[in-house]
Amino acid sequence: MTSIKEQAAISRLLSFLQDWDNAGKAARSHILDNFIENNQGKTAPELEQEFSQGASLFLVRLTTWLRLTYMTSSSLEKVLKSIGIFLASVNSNRYLIEFLEVGGVLTLLEILGLEKIKETDKKESIKLLQVIANCGRKYKELICESYGVRSIAEFLATSKSEETQEQVQVLLNALVHGNPKYQNQVYKGLIALLPSVSPKAQQLALQTLRTAQSIIGATHPSIVDCVLNVLRTMHLEVQYEAIQLIKDLVNYDVSEALLRGLVDLLTPNVPEASEPQPRILSDTSVLQLTAAHLPAAHLPAFLQQAAAAKAIGVLVRGNTTLAEEMLGLRVVHSLMAAMGNAEHSNSQRQASLTLEYLVQVFPVVEEHVQKSMGEELYQLFRSNAEDLHMKIDSVQVDILATNKVNVSKALYQRGQFFNTGRFSFRSGDQNQLTGLTGIQEDAKGKE
Repeated sequence: MTSIKEQAAISRLLSFLQDWDNAGKAARSHILDNFIENNQGKTAPELEQEFSQGASLFLVRLTTWLRLTYMTSSSLEKVLKSIGIFLASVNSNRYLIEFLEVGGVLTLLEILGLEKIKETDKKESIKLLQVIANCGRKYKELICESYGVRSIAEFLATSKSEETQEQVQVLLNALVHGNPKYQNQVYKGLIALLPSVSPKAQQLALQTLRTAQSIIGATHPSIVDCVLNVLRTMHLEVQYEAIQLIKDLVNYDVSEALLRGLVDLLTPNVPEASEPQPRILSDTSVLQLTAAHLPAAHLPAFLQQAAAAKAIGVLVRGNTTLAEEMLGLRVVHSLMAAMGNAEHSNSQRQASLTLEYLVQVFPVVEEHVQKSMGEELYQLFRSNAEDLHMKIDSVQVDILATNKVNVSKALYQRGQFFNTGRFSFRSGDQNQLTGLTGIQEDAKGKE
């Protein structure tokens, strides 16, 4: 037989549920405000005590109302926050199962794809999916099995709020950890985000890809082209993340393709100015970033050229082995050609800085660059490589653009060899390329 105290508690619960059932939209919104204010951060036992061991009766009403009204409700954010109080509470497994059994994950994912729903409401949906994913591997798998990766990635690409996009990144990061069955699906979804028109989405996808790559190990063949295409961006924060990912990828099986791709970008085939271009390239505010005479059609290729020169500089400064391999790909010739691109000063500057490092480290590079440039241009280059583009005339620009330097040929003729794109050295050469200082000039090794 229940005590008087228990009977009073049950009576309060029934009265509360009756008030909810009979309330209109405005009254229910007020009930939700009070619930959120009074129960934020409570544990499952505390919620049960608050509802006289009948908290699930209120949760089922919330989930039912969510499913019935999420397309039109003005209180959607409050409903999601209220459900979140249940799901995020300590020892909430019972509430989680009850929510999932009525199709909660599918509802949350559908909310992300509806245009009429406010961004703040979608953000709360993402937060609930985070709570579910953090409950364990089987719940991550449930989200992925519900075509969650596609819905979440598409929302990241279309979201207009950077704060919301950062919440999506947290969710994707959770889905790639401890989810061996579907981690490749998340990885491919992140690669698919790289062509996005949203710079923030690109930046976050690149950051998360670095984590995913370290977990998965194997690379996807499409990642090289996708990352190299990101280098066309005008946003330095995106470029930075792309270069950081490139630094990681050179340690995987796509290294050779990646390095060749970077070197190729130094000598772009610019499109004809008459070709149709995206609207952003016709925006005068964008074109103010470049020389006034630069055709809009050339801008993406030249941005990519400058970024490739910068990326190569980052790679060679951090890894002498990669620098040696780059020499075999005729990077010196390509860097000098980029220095001769008078239409884009940043390409000239980045290429000059990278070439300066190679000249300092490899005497054979210094030898060939000096002969190709001529003494006057070479002294200008060595005195201030960063500002060289502001000091050279049209003749010197032409010397750089049409250079015929071939360091790889010279190295081959001198007894250094390449093997599958990498240098192999004779066993007696202890100093590898850095020992080239003692090699006498060989005219046959230059063009």
